[in-house]
Amino acid sequence: MIVQIRAKDVTLNDDKKAHIEAGIEKFKKYSLDITRVNCIVAAEKHGVLVEFEIHVAHTAPIIISERDEELDAAIDIAVDRATKALRRLHDKVTDHKAPSLKELEVN
Repeated sequence: MIVQIRAKDVTLNDDKKAHIEAGIEKFKKYSLDITRVNCIVAAEKHGVLVEFEIHVAHTAPIIISERDEELDAAIDIAVDRATKALRRLHDKVTDHKAPSLKELEVN
């Protein structure tokens, strides 16, 4: 998995980068084939924007944007929303492979 963190008009110190990378590590638990994660942190007029662009193989990219006054809060909310989207995608993939009702019939 390729991880890229970019900052626009914001200075990211090592603690903030570690916070973002720890959030990205949570994405691995869903056993999806994540090829690339781009994180963009940008300053806005009233706060910050945190955007995750998650590329999963054989699926359209998942894009999560979150705006907040504080950087840590925006990162936490964006990570929560991204894990929710990845969990739903994982459930969709695993439920699709479940046996059909005909296979479950009792003779």
